Amino acid sequence: AAALRGSEIGAEIVLKATKVDGVYSMDPQKDPNATRYSTISFDEVIAKRLQVMDATAFALCRDQKLPIKVFSINKPGALLSVILGEDEGTLVHV
Repeated sequence: AAALRGSEIGAEIVLKATKVDGVYSMDPQKDPNATRYSTISFDEVIAKRLQVMDATAFALCRDQKLPIKVFSINKPGALLSVILGEDEGTLVHV
């Protein structure tokens, strides 16, 4: 819903608050060697088969060139850090 609405209103970015603090190379709950990406392209996410969000919503963001910022909803101050442009979470970009 956020991807569709963001596309409809001409949003500059979709903020995706989740239980993890970004996009990882592997599932960090299963692999302690997983590393968080600070930025990653839509194409890299697809090529590496990383799970960011629902496939349809992800494709819509990619097609509309609408970046996604993935960050933890559980980390105090994370949303403010994202809004201030600090290094928080992962930016998925074109």
